[in-house]
Amino acid sequence: MGQTLFIIKPDAIEDRQVGAIISILERNGIVIKRIKMETLTRKRAEDLYNVHRGKPFYEKLVKFITSGPVIEMILEHENCVEYIREIIGATDPQKAAEGTIRRLFARNLTENAVHASDSVENARKEITCIFDELKSLN
Repeated sequence: MGQTLFIIKPDAIEDRQVGAIISILERNGIVIKRIKMETLTRKRAEDLYNVHRGKPFYEKLVKFITSGPVIEMILEHENCVEYIREIIGATDPQKAAEGTIRRLFARNLTENAVHASDSVENARKEITCIFDELKSLN
């Protein structure tokens, strides 16, 4: 079984879509291994999005993810990273497939409802970035 980090972003929380998003995950056989809610600090957001540092959208991304509470989860499923990426859809909700989380709930390219790790390597890094208590287990 593989794992990935999954975050429900401030826009989806504000729009009261948390239950609907979790329901989609569970209907697709995904197991929630850990879950918590917090407002990310700038430092933690910068660490999370370090892979995008220097890109034109980086500052906007960090500012948005720290603008309100988020729900962070470790999800588990076979081929988890790829499977979750299919379920959430393209980053741009206008390009996301019908029925995907971003197509259903995202407001726009930046406020796109959820984050999911884009590779197995990034999933490992992002999980320990968000779930500090797991750093000592690696």
